[in-house]
Amino acid sequence: MADPVGGKALLVGVLALQGDFAAHAETLRQLGAEPREVRAPEEMEGLDALVIPGGESTTIGKMIESAGLEPALRSHFEGGKPILGTCAGLIVCDAEHLGFIDATARRNAFGRQLQSFEAELEVEGAGDEPLRAVFIRAPWVDRHGPGVEVLASCEGHPVAIREGNVLACAFHPELTDDPRFHAIFMAMTTAARERAGEEAKA
Repeated sequence: MADPVGGKALLVGVLALQGDFAAHAETLRQLGAEPREVRAPEEMEGLDALVIPGGESTTIGKMIESAGLEPALRSHFEGGKPILGTCAGLIVCDAEHLGFIDATARRNAFGRQLQSFEAELEVEGAGDEPLRAVFIRAPWVDRHGPGVEVLASCEGHPVAIREGNVLACAFHPELTDDPRFHAIFMAMTTAARERAGEEAKA
């Protein structure tokens, strides 16, 4: 997806500390973005958006701390640039961790006996066809504030949410051939870049 003014592809970072960051990068590339693996603070510079993939949330948190990434992540968030958190990335973004979204997630919420399952989800903004979602030891959203929009639920629990420029889900959209969830994120990123461009001109 190119900037309608400058013609540049959207530069989207993928936190490459744990999880299937390469699959996220490939999906973003298919949608016309330029992905960049992020492991150090300087690799956050110039990003239009950032993906925080799955993995193990406690480990990701420790790796963010040891890499000195938290100030750069907060600067990105405070600058109004979009963030997508998937599975453990949802937990990392929640109110009890980085605090990027007014929600709390429960780890391994669907039970360890269902460590991996798939479900057809109706996702707001993804069109009329159900989206096939892969859940792996997935969380769900326990609580969310009034400003949080629930985009999809599974078994009565929110599993995809959005607040402002933060999009988060309990499943792994990078593990299917369906790019629609990433496309929602890319639309958010295009809109954020356009707003930033208009503000710079004002």
